[in-house]
Amino acid sequence: MISTHQTEQISVAETYELIKPELQRVEECFSRQVTSDIPAMTTIGRYLQTSGGKRVRPALLILVARALGAQTEESIVRMATVMEFLHTATLVHDDIIDDSDLRRGNPSVRAQWGNDIAVLAGDWLYMSAFEETLKERNFEILDLLTRVTRLMTEGELMQLSQRRKIELTEGEYLDIVCRKTGFLISACCEIGAILASASQQKQKLMKEFGLKIGIAFQLADDLLDFTSTDEKLGKPAANDLCEGTLTLPLIYFCQQADEAVLKKICTVMNEGGFFSVDRQELLGYVESSGSLERARIELTRYAIEAQQLLSSFPDTVYKRALSSIASFIIAREN
Repeated sequence: MISTHQTEQISVAETYELIKPELQRVEECFSRQVTSDIPAMTTIGRYLQTSGGKRVRPALLILVARALGAQTEESIVRMATVMEFLHTATLVHDDIIDDSDLRRGNPSVRAQWGNDIAVLAGDWLYMSAFEETLKERNFEILDLLTRVTRLMTEGELMQLSQRRKIELTEGEYLDIVCRKTGFLISACCEIGAILASASQQKQKLMKEFGLKIGIAFQLADDLLDFTSTDEKLGKPAANDLCEGTLTLPLIYFCQQADEAVLKKICTVMNEGGFFSVDRQELLGYVESSGSLERARIELTRYAIEAQQLLSSFPDTVYKRALSSIASFIIAREN
């Protein structure tokens, strides 16, 4: 645990139980929204809904709204569902770009229905999300989501342009992470504050809290790519490297690796797998270099900074749940 107030920590199960009624309504709303006149879209939508996912983004929006005293149940559920739609759309498109056949251990949409249908399914999810957002009649929220969607697209383009670039810097990496992951989670928290009619200062604090949580969440993913098992991860270890993506542990590693090892990393990226390079040998190099621990320290720093941003908010069970999320992210990686 990273909080100094141990009694304030609540478990993951307790957090989800706390907002169980709202999350159940999010599932019902999701199911309604993916019901289409086009049978194929309904099938894909239901498949996506039942294929895993912890609903982190809807949960954050709900917790922030409740922590700040929001009572507008319908708006909370609607916007929580919108955020899950947007997140799901990015996953569908990411799998197309990465030629990924698996998502959370299950066949991806592109693997099941092909790239053409997957592209259209992702587009449909995006448009459905904005259609629902329009029902709020809130231009502040609409403007925020339009901007975030553009930033996410830019992040994907930036990552593609930097693919297989062994010289990727930590700053460039963090810029991509903010755009691809951080800003959407940040938007969840900011929208929760908007729905609670919170002050501009509180909205800004929740926006920053969400960004820190989003970066920490991605860093945990980066570490899991090296430390988790194939069964837990649903894909082989060091899969990011196979896709030509340098994550923070690899960036740290490349800063100190000798030329022979750097050549092996380039070979894996160029071949798209461990065909000429021994996977376990390279993983051993990364582990012994201290690069994973260095990335772990950064993850912890972002999580602690996120917790500190909550210090001025009233002490409620919802605030304690938000504070605990930082600890969950670290525990998730360990």
